[in-house]
Amino acid sequence: MGKVETIIKSEIVRLAKREMKQNFVPLSRQVRSLKATFSQLRKAVQNLQRQAAQQEKMTGGKQLPLEASPEEMKKARFSPRLIKSLRKRLGVSQKEMALLAGVTVGAIFQWEKGIFEPRGEKKKMLVALRKLRRREAKKLLEEKKAGMTPEKPPRPKRSRRRSKR
Repeated sequence: MGKVETIIKSEIVRLAKREMKQNFVPLSRQVRSLKATFSQLRKAVQNLQRQAAQQEKMTGGKQLPLEASPEEMKKARFSPRLIKSLRKRLGVSQKEMALLAGVTVGAIFQWEKGIFEPRGEKKKMLVALRKLRRREAKKLLEEKKAGMTPEKPPRPKRSRRRSKR
């Protein structure tokens, strides 16, 4: 009887190994391909980090100021429609556009209505704003908002009671 048991046991072991091998081989192939993909992604991330560090080193970690060349200033034409479309393209309100351009909300309103035209430094700022994309404008706007401090402290509330004179 001992011989039959060993034969059955060895057959069970053989079949179990065969079943394991059938399941294990495809999984090991997938693991190898995933490791190769991970390695490629890791190298790509390292390259991008290196490029970002070089770019930051070149710019000194600072964002370049908004500037427009004299040639661009000569070519620049502004109409109320163009100013409004620039504001819409940047995805900002009149108040935010005023903050970006360094003017009042009323000035933006008057430029868009055609009452006045931007001149001098304000025109130069608008030409520079034309170069920005929506994301850059939002980032610049956040920086300007963060740099602002409240000009006046809030007034103390007056009491409602009137003093008798």
